[in-house]
Amino acid sequence: MLTGDMLRRSAERFPRKPAILWDGTSLSYRDLDLAANRLANALIDLGLAKGGKVGIISRNRTEYGITFFGAARSGGVLVNISVLYAPEELQYVLDKADVEILIFEHPFAEKVMAARANLPRIKTLICVGGEVEGAIPFEAILARGSEDHPPVDIHEDDPFSMTYTGGTTGRPKGVLTSHRNRMITAHTVMVEEAIDERDVVGIVTPLFHVAALNIMFQPAVLAGATSTFLSKWNVADFAAMARTTGMTAVFMVPTQASMVVSDPAFDAANYKTWTKLAFAGAPMPDWVQRELLEKLPDLKLTQIYGQSEVGVLTVLRHWYLPGKLGSIGRQGYNVDVAVVDRDGKPVKAGEIGELVSRGENVMLEYYKEPEQTANFFRNGWGWTGDLATVDEEGFVTLVDRSKDMIISGGENVYPKEIENVLYEHAAVAESAVFGIPDDKWGEVPVAYIQIKAGMVVSEDEIVAHCAERLARFKRPRVVKFVPDFPKTPIGKIQKNILREPYWRDREKKI
Repeated sequence: MLTGDMLRRSAERFPRKPAILWDGTSLSYRDLDLAANRLANALIDLGLAKGGKVGIISRNRTEYGITFFGAARSGGVLVNISVLYAPEELQYVLDKADVEILIFEHPFAEKVMAARANLPRIKTLICVGGEVEGAIPFEAILARGSEDHPPVDIHEDDPFSMTYTGGTTGRPKGVLTSHRNRMITAHTVMVEEAIDERDVVGIVTPLFHVAALNIMFQPAVLAGATSTFLSKWNVADFAAMARTTGMTAVFMVPTQASMVVSDPAFDAANYKTWTKLAFAGAPMPDWVQRELLEKLPDLKLTQIYGQSEVGVLTVLRHWYLPGKLGSIGRQGYNVDVAVVDRDGKPVKAGEIGELVSRGENVMLEYYKEPEQTANFFRNGWGWTGDLATVDEEGFVTLVDRSKDMIISGGENVYPKEIENVLYEHAAVAESAVFGIPDDKWGEVPVAYIQIKAGMVVSEDEIVAHCAERLARFKRPRVVKFVPDFPKTPIGKIQKNILREPYWRDREKKI
């Protein structure tokens, strides 16, 4: 199945049904199908060859959905670009990805124009939601294209989408995927998150990230569900969207879920149709899950684990709670997953290894990064970089990122273990633990903590809390309270930003 087939088939089944709701507007499946054809044909007329790169930088809005399927049907590769990039970062990604045609939303015109000055490869600019000198309005591009299905010979193994990852470490890498790769993930999610044609699926994380684009929007279209887009996260706007659209299902990062249950204006009536919540991206504190279930007793929680490179790998359905709380679930439908040693051999139950996957869900490559691609594909597996254990029943528990592991006095210290202990404290809303240099021990753990609103706790209390539960070498040597954390668009705390000042000067005394 090609990506364009997912839309075509749903348009044939549900031609008049809303496919996308956004900002008070509604686009039917039939009209989305035709708009995708028009855009695909227009891109081809602009000179886009099969495999050519089309970039998009935009918030969540209807035109993003049209662009996703239009680019897929053109035979091109859609490069999904973060709206948060500074001009220098934007220029780097556009150049690295070989973007020829760039579609951008009007609010980002200034930095697009600043970057474009040094990117002669970009032949055409297309502006969404406004007019900019030197760019063609998106509506005008659609008007140019034929509604006929584009005459391009496309195969399942052809590349069609690129998302950029690496927001927590170093330069971002382009994850290049095929139609087949993302088709597998769409089917996995549709089955495991129980999405069907009756659902109204909230898209509340950025579409330039795999979680919203491929792990929610694409499965929603595959199922024939309606998607409702939120352009910018805000609890009040989310509540209004849920109420007015009859939203039934949504993917969130834990930070968003925390904001919902902590909202002083929380009203369960706004969420009376909401029955399905999938979450991933960071640990969901137990207190958030408890409050969600207390305030919204009909809500069914599904934890998923995945990466841009591999799609969704494991799933923890609501009926396994609370017995398997702390696990990220079992191997998902339609994927192969294992926890292995350095040689790629499965570890015994309870032993620590690296979580790996193989099969048609796994990416094609890191675009133009042969060394990093080779490091990812080893011994027949794609290596996630996440350390984990697996129990006798096949339930996987994350230990930590392999790159985040702290070696203190020759002992392995896993920040996630310390963070889990911190979350047991009633006052802790979020935490981040990482290693900093130490003359005696090599590295020691440091804890950054955000306290829940209205609560007070001291550093001594936190240290005493950890001392009751952790060996001495695992206890944080420094505790710092912060108002918030730097995060990626998908809600992961950027430990590299917190860690960098400590390691900038290795001679610095702590």
